[in-house]
Amino acid sequence: MAHGPKSDEKIVYVGDSRVRVKTSRPVQPDFSAYPGKSEVFIPNFLLKEWMVAVVVLVGILVLTMSEAAPLGYPADPTNTAFIPMPDWYFLFMYQLLKYPYTSEGYLIFGTVAIPGIAFGALLLAPFLDTGKERRFYRRPIASALMLLSLVAAGYLTIVSWSHYQHELKDKNIIPEHIKREQEAHAAKGQGGSEGGAPKKQAAASIVAADDPAAEIYKKSTCVACHGGELKGMPSNGVPALRGVGDKHDKAAILNIMKQGVGNMTAQYDANIKGGLTDADMDKLADWLARQKK
Repeated sequence: MAHGPKSDEKIVYVGDSRVRVKTSRPVQPDFSAYPGKSEVFIPNFLLKEWMVAVVVLVGILVLTMSEAAPLGYPADPTNTAFIPMPDWYFLFMYQLLKYPYTSEGYLIFGTVAIPGIAFGALLLAPFLDTGKERRFYRRPIASALMLLSLVAAGYLTIVSWSHYQHELKDKNIIPEHIKREQEAHAAKGQGGSEGGAPKKQAAASIVAADDPAAEIYKKSTCVACHGGELKGMPSNGVPALRGVGDKHDKAAILNIMKQGVGNMTAQYDANIKGGLTDADMDKLADWLARQKK
């Protein structure tokens, strides 16, 4: 310890002045031996990833709140015309389960074995591929497996969606969420609020209910699906016959009986075999053509 301004005075240190300054910042290691790395994972890199994830999450939440989810009608177990479809990111698995070697007797293979191998390999990838090389063209095995997985998932997704569209076209089915949207727009056009139920209209009554053709109808195969009151089963895709005359004339109805339409197969020959005559079918078609609102 100095006691004066003299330059030649001896200085005596009390204690050890070589105390290191404490800091919470980690010492940056040398990354020259690891191409592609320039900073520690925790907390530097992880913090950047977390900030990007927050921005993406906020964007997803904004889209979720601004656009309502496309919902169908409440579940109806009696609706045989409904085609179940998973979300788009599971379409490849949905299509995979349609093939013979992943369904029926091989169901465990398709539902447990293949997904287990795929997701297990994804989880084990960091432990199996431990090389320092980061350029994909110098990692042929890992890159080939990645490209194969992407191509397979993309192909199965496209095939699944195309098959679904063909099913809708062949069976003349409108997806429920689209049908509900159309009903919402129709309700809005009738003075209701969008998304609400349309205004109820008076149901069409049966025209000429005492006509002899009404008894012919009850003996025909039509009654099995369209019902004795001609109300049909809309939830199963079977339209009501009340008001059918507004859409089809007698000739068109006879053609539908003979050729079928949508999910309905030809019924003319079946009715003839059931005991009805050509004259009966002609009277039935004429009576149905008179069913107008």
